[in-house]
Amino acid sequence: MSQKKLNPIVKLVIELGPIVAFFVAYGRLKGHSFTIGGTSYDAFIVITAGFIPLMLISTGLLWWLTGKLSKMQIATLVLVVVFGGLSIWFNDERFFKMKPTIIYLLFGGILGFGLLRGRSYLKLVIEEVLPMREEGWMILTRRITLFFFGLAIANEVVWRTMSTGAWVTFKTFVLTAALFAFFMGQGRLMQKYSTDEDA
Repeated sequence: MSQKKLNPIVKLVIELGPIVAFFVAYGRLKGHSFTIGGTSYDAFIVITAGFIPLMLISTGLLWWLTGKLSKMQIATLVLVVVFGGLSIWFNDERFFKMKPTIIYLLFGGILGFGLLRGRSYLKLVIEEVLPMREEGWMILTRRITLFFFGLAIANEVVWRTMSTGAWVTFKTFVLTAALFAFFMGQGRLMQKYSTDEDA
């Protein structure tokens, strides 16, 4: 399937749609429980059951519109299905709350392993859209690796010490804003080491 250009705003809406839907649904249904097949499920579990197909649809839509999926998107989808499925199967929301931790540890671990080998695996993934000199890639990779580990720790602290409602807000807004702010903050580095004459 050939790769196609997609409006960045449309891409952002598709990617964030399921997350925002999860937040809105939890805000409306929190405190409620639902009996299904003789088993009582908290609203969080029921919403998680709806979130999984939404993620499948949004990821499939991105693939259909662009002709490709990044390794990060595929890994995220797999972890959503696995940990979301475990939460539903065991009727235990802790599995789904651990998902961001596992995602960030996985990505941080992969990038860290590459650094130990003297390579930037980040460069292998996004070099086409971000041309930089090797030194710039190594600096950016080190920063992102530490950032991912920091997010993993933050997620663990929040879900283990705060309410489910606080975690949902943290997951929806704080983690998303942190990722956005981090990458915006790397603009000077990207410009300094860019190999693009029009940077």
